[in-house]
Amino acid sequence: MNFALILFLFVVFTGALWAINHFWARKQRPADAKDPWWVEYGGSFFPVILAVFVLRSFLVEPFKIPSGSMTPTLLVGDFILVNKFTYGIRLPVINKKIVELNTPKRGDVVVFRYPPDPSLDYIKRVVGLPGDHVEYHNKKLTINGQEVKHESAGDYLDPARLYYTPRFKETLGDVQHAILIDPEAPGFVRPIVRFPDSDQCHYNNDGVSCRVPAGHYFVMGDNRDNSQDSRFWGFVPDQNLVGKAFFIWFNFSDLQRIGRFH
Repeated sequence: MNFALILFLFVVFTGALWAINHFWARKQRPADAKDPWWVEYGGSFFPVILAVFVLRSFLVEPFKIPSGSMTPTLLVGDFILVNKFTYGIRLPVINKKIVELNTPKRGDVVVFRYPPDPSLDYIKRVVGLPGDHVEYHNKKLTINGQEVKHESAGDYLDPARLYYTPRFKETLGDVQHAILIDPEAPGFVRPIVRFPDSDQCHYNNDGVSCRVPAGHYFVMGDNRDNSQDSRFWGFVPDQNLVGKAFFIWFNFSDLQRIGRFH
């Protein structure tokens, strides 16, 4: 469901009702006549819907985390806010960028339209930038020939699976974050779909290595062995970016998570 399109149509519809009444219909009625119900409701809803549309399209948008691919950073049930303008101002509905601002950095957690099915929104961490050579072999991440070091941070008990997984601290760019690596999970990956620029990736029994094309990003989940990400379905085009996640504003099952993440 394209919620942005539905909201836009509501703005147009209620705005048309308000304009027709304000500039024409009101002048045709007797001075003491009440507004018809459709005018009263349409006119009162218009400014509210317009404000929501502008806020959601250009400033911040709420999302709910549906899976455990970003555990332990983000958990299933977290409600997060996404900065919609940090990577440029885009026209709503068609998602066309009209103002260039910043570009994603390594370590950013981004929401994007899933390339194989743009009707779905995914959230992952940016690992590779345009032109980078990214390798993930034997559960070790290497960027442009430099292995990304990680240090043990103790075991993590997944509240959803009640399963202990080794947790590590990893630094990408200026961002230090936690990742999970399951030593018992298979170390190799295979693409699950044929994707654009798949010739830039090479797979073997140990993992994958990719050269990130211009205008694209290589993303991975923090839950490395339980994440369907660029290792499987390819690169995220710049035009698919929705924004940068930065704040947990609610979680029904754990109120202490409110305000975490940045």
